[in-house]
Amino acid sequence: MKLLKLTFVFLAVIAIPFLVSCSDDDEVVASKSLDFSVYPGEIDFASNGGNNVLNINSSEAWTIEGGGEWLSWSEGSAEGSKKVNLSASQNQDTISRSSMVTITSGDQSFDVNISQQAMVPEPSDEIVFAVEPDSTDMSEMSAVEFASQIDIGWNLGNSLEAIGGETEWGNPMVSKRLIDSVKAAGFEAVRIPVAWSKFSDEANYVIQDSWMDRVEEVVNYVLDNDMYVIMNIHWDGGWMQPTYADQDEVNERLDILWTQIGNHFMDYGPKLLFAGTNEVMVENNYNAPTEEFYTVQNSFNQTFVDAVRSTGGKNAYRYLVVQGFNTNIDHTINFAEIPDDVVEERLMMEVHYYDPYNFALNADSNITQWGSNATDPNKVETWANESHVDQQFQRMKTNFIDQGVAVILGEYGAIARTKISGHQAYREDYFEYITQAAQTNGLVPIYWDNGDMGQNGFAMFNRNTGETLYPDLMDALVETNQ
Repeated sequence: MKLLKLTFVFLAVIAIPFLVSCSDDDEVVASKSLDFSVYPGEIDFASNGGNNVLNINSSEAWTIEGGGEWLSWSEGSAEGSKKVNLSASQNQDTISRSSMVTITSGDQSFDVNISQQAMVPEPSDEIVFAVEPDSTDMSEMSAVEFASQIDIGWNLGNSLEAIGGETEWGNPMVSKRLIDSVKAAGFEAVRIPVAWSKFSDEANYVIQDSWMDRVEEVVNYVLDNDMYVIMNIHWDGGWMQPTYADQDEVNERLDILWTQIGNHFMDYGPKLLFAGTNEVMVENNYNAPTEEFYTVQNSFNQTFVDAVRSTGGKNAYRYLVVQGFNTNIDHTINFAEIPDDVVEERLMMEVHYYDPYNFALNADSNITQWGSNATDPNKVETWANESHVDQQFQRMKTNFIDQGVAVILGEYGAIARTKISGHQAYREDYFEYITQAAQTNGLVPIYWDNGDMGQNGFAMFNRNTGETLYPDLMDALVETNQ
């Protein structure tokens, strides 16, 4: 049926279809006939429910049908013009809902869209907030709904997490021009890895004001472009070792750091997400984690969530990203525990994808082809082809997204083999397929870019100029979601 928006309808005898435009401040008036009209054509209820009036103007009998269990009306049928009271019960879900009611008179009918905002869950009383929780302008969406707004993101790698300073790993200072270029290319989010151990008081882990301000400056480059930010604590020298011997000290440090970060960014809106850690593992141990390792790593996730929430303000409702062990999909599914949280459906799980290692990361490997277009069986590893990608991402969907926990594919990509003829075509296939598979399964793909424009690098932009380095590769990433 045709959806009609209505404002003022003047009753008359003439019964012909018409459409009248009002001033810019008024809605459109629409009617099939001048002796039957309904106003308004759309009603939006607050999450706590309430009442709204539906004006039905008719010279004949009419009926109301449709809606849902959460909607009711004062009378479902009558004759002539009436003001019908529509009532909505409280929405106790963190997902908005909608329905449609149809008003019929004779052979004519109108559809009225009815929507209701999601509930903003109140934080639990189990935590003491430093500042009263403030949901103003924070999203009411569940984490899964919120994440679905992001088609693809980009990593500002090897810059703010560089040990020794922002330019120590070969990249220039991050500029607004660079972030503008990232936006123009079609990316919708920027993951910002950060090393926070620039201390004015090292013994007490007090972050330098100048460093906090610099990180905020870069965050604002992104937010000013109406993009999303995922800001983490990255490797930072490797102090986050998941062992019983280090557990108490690491958790204390995490708590102190995230309390400071949370306080500084407390007033930022929902497009700023915090991610607690990055690829937590025992240094150089790539085996499956022992019970000790994954138990301690899970405790880091809990400490991060508790620290951010306890600051209060908008942080009581902020979307937070936790990680599986070493961001490995298998280890995440097997060992990750979702932290307890004082607010519902605000958590996301992060994993990374660099399979097969010999194609994606190993510069010394002769594995230089990937996927169904590979021509030389000696240059491809068949175990990590398209079907493996599908299987892994489907497992993340089943185990997390379908359970209400959004999934961030925080890093993926493959190094540039600029000296190997034909390699770029397989790199394009890899980028396109992983991006598409992630989006199909509801994961948010965020490409890893370390700024290295040479052999074995990941750069997609010249960070000095903002220029796109590989237009075809860029299309393989961002064109996927067009």
